[in-house]
Amino acid sequence: MKLSHETVTIELKNGTQVHGTITGVDVAMNTHLKAVKMTMKNREPVQLDSLSIRGNNIRYYLLPDSLPLETLLIDDTPKAKAKKKEAVPADKCEYFHFDEGNFNKDPLLSLWEKGLFLSM
Repeated sequence: MKLSHETVTIELKNGTQVHGTITGVDVAMNTHLKAVKMTMKNREPVQLDSLSIRGNNIRYYLLPDSLPLETLLIDDTPKAKAKKKEAVPADKCEYFHFDEGNFNKDPLLSLWEKGLFLSM
């Protein structure tokens, strides 16, 4: 996680400001902080050892000016390679059709003869 151990200020949608050190952020933007100072609107600041904020309550993050954003924004995660699908020979395939309440296994030719297999 690229912003772990960075000290940030987070403004919440209700106007509360939270200042602390990030310990973790998940895919839903839920943010976990330590050494927190939370200032609610029109109230005195509160010191907390740790705090978790649900992602949908966050309005924005204020990041420190010292962060090298150019390098942090580069996506350096390895790309997953797509697996090639192997073709299965027709003689190895099994085909099924519904016949009077029962599933019956038939070869392709039998399905074609019965008119159950349509070509495009």
